[in-house]
Amino acid sequence: MSDFIDLVLLAMLALTGLRIIFLKDLFAVVMLFGIYSFLTALIFINLDAVDVAFTEAAVGAGISTVLMLGTLALTGREEKESSHSSILPLIVVFITGAALIYGTLDMEPFGNPDNPIHKHVAPRYIEDSPKEIGLPNMVTSVLASYRGFDTLGEVVVVFAALIAVLSLLGVPKEGQQKAPASGLKSHQVLRVVAKLIISPIILFALYVQFHGDFGPGGGFQAGVIAAAALILYALVFGLPNAVAVIGPRFLKFMAAAGVLLYASVGFFSMYKGGNFLDYNKLAADPVAGQHYGILIIELGVGITVFAVMLSIYYAFGNQVERSNIQ
Repeated sequence: MSDFIDLVLLAMLALTGLRIIFLKDLFAVVMLFGIYSFLTALIFINLDAVDVAFTEAAVGAGISTVLMLGTLALTGREEKESSHSSILPLIVVFITGAALIYGTLDMEPFGNPDNPIHKHVAPRYIEDSPKEIGLPNMVTSVLASYRGFDTLGEVVVVFAALIAVLSLLGVPKEGQQKAPASGLKSHQVLRVVAKLIISPIILFALYVQFHGDFGPGGGFQAGVIAAAALILYALVFGLPNAVAVIGPRFLKFMAAAGVLLYASVGFFSMYKGGNFLDYNKLAADPVAGQHYGILIIELGVGITVFAVMLSIYYAFGNQVERSNIQ
């Protein structure tokens, strides 16, 4: 039954991808990309990769869809016809695809219990993680502890993406919003519903943030969910009102503070005589130190992701409002 579900979802994923290729209406393309992300999340769930599915649904189908819609508001809905021949790009795609397929020929069969990862890496985490980390959610143990340095790199990449976007688009400044609060003034139902659900969304984000040790979740998912709550507020009640709640300057501080909070755990562990991000040195009990370290670095991740996502939306929203004024 599980294999049948995988095949159905994979077929729907392929059909969605093919439809995206041939569509010229970019709004429909964005909507189909959201469906594509949801289908991918369902495949991850069926493969028991719930944490990855959580991230895919929140980022791929959620925030990314909103940002792409913001881009369409600046560029236009219809794809322009290219004056160049598509033969060369098609050849490059086929060559790249063939190279990727060739590279997978030496891979072990999917799901084979004799694969090296099932004999060395996976048993190491499964057997030793409960004693060394002490967390029920093994995904959090791997990402936040065993691969803590890699996760720090991911947070730095997110922060660097914010710097790139702000360099290109800029953000609105508090007190300089001359445009009226746009929002959806005539949609009273949406305004009432938004008031009812924004607080539960933020509460759920906090739950995901601090419950990631015991179930699916963590800083990445929590930051995106919290940012989605503020983006919903900006969409319904207008960008200037959202800027008045959390200003761009404070978001810049939050984005940097989250990265520094994460890195400070590593420097403090070195100060205590351990390696960088060695949480065992944070407390007399190594397991308790692991809990403290993971809690702090996940908080740093959540703060940075929240600030980056909301700042990027502010940047797009500010450009859209400027174009509307002009």
